[in-house]
Amino acid sequence: MLFDIANDVALQQVLATMEVTRKRIAATQTKGYTFIAAGILICILGFVLGFPIPGVIVGLIPLIYGGVLFFNINDSLKAYRHAYKTNVIGAALKFLDESLSINPYQGIEASEFMYTQLFTQEPDRYKTEDLVTGCADRTRFYFAEVHAEYKTVTQTKDGTRTEWHDIFRGILFAADFNKKFNGVTIVRPKDFGAAFGAWFSKNLFSFGKNDVIQLENVAFDKTFVTYGSDQVGSRYILTPALMERILNLNHQSKYNISLSFIESRMYIAFPLNRNYFEAPIFKSLVNAEALNDDITTIKFMYDIVKELDLNTRIWGKA
Repeated sequence: MLFDIANDVALQQVLATMEVTRKRIAATQTKGYTFIAAGILICILGFVLGFPIPGVIVGLIPLIYGGVLFFNINDSLKAYRHAYKTNVIGAALKFLDESLSINPYQGIEASEFMYTQLFTQEPDRYKTEDLVTGCADRTRFYFAEVHAEYKTVTQTKDGTRTEWHDIFRGILFAADFNKKFNGVTIVRPKDFGAAFGAWFSKNLFSFGKNDVIQLENVAFDKTFVTYGSDQVGSRYILTPALMERILNLNHQSKYNISLSFIESRMYIAFPLNRNYFEAPIFKSLVNAEALNDDITTIKFMYDIVKELDLNTRIWGKA
């Protein structure tokens, strides 16, 4: 059941109020961009026409004014974005389940990001936000947006060049698993990190504490590379039914997912190509379609517990 924005009178009132703020912010930003563009154009024309200094002096006036407009609207923009996450996204969460809540300024710490063992590269720059927590029946879960990057520094004839590369950008989901187990089991897509990443997954980890696990599900083995600290333990976790559910979940995702099972907890990494739960600036709030992607994503995360049958407790798991 999707969140029915059109029939929620209270939320419609909130959106109508926020729409006034949105229009004011959009108009101010448009004005700011226009003045900055005009300033740059004047500077360029000054150089082209042979009057560089007058061109720069005159061009600085609209440039500075455009910058002032952005500075003056900054506090209103922050308040608007916060209100969207707490009042709009928060309302969608409560509609799905009263236990759900969002904290825009919290996330999943970098230490837990590495603890999942889903990522081999430690991040040099790490950002996380929009922590959603909840409980579906007996299963506690949480998820947050994560953007982890590492940097490379290369020497050039002009000095050093620093470049940033994505380790992961998307949503990291964590939930209590429905079985007690020891050891570690990790499931990665075979296209993880492109061709080198697939080789890396298949070979490097087979020499360490984790061995490659060959499973009976042919489709699963074609899609994922599975390795773990214990062959029997990994098969205990990855039952034929769960493998089918993971394949189905992966099919529903835009990009291939990764999973790890550590100390009776399950982690799932969902790569995404944009920042979710952000308030639109140049699109109307009163148009329900503008919220569909965010609400669909929330519903998708919430349904993971049901999709993977995590509420079915096995052999006394509380």
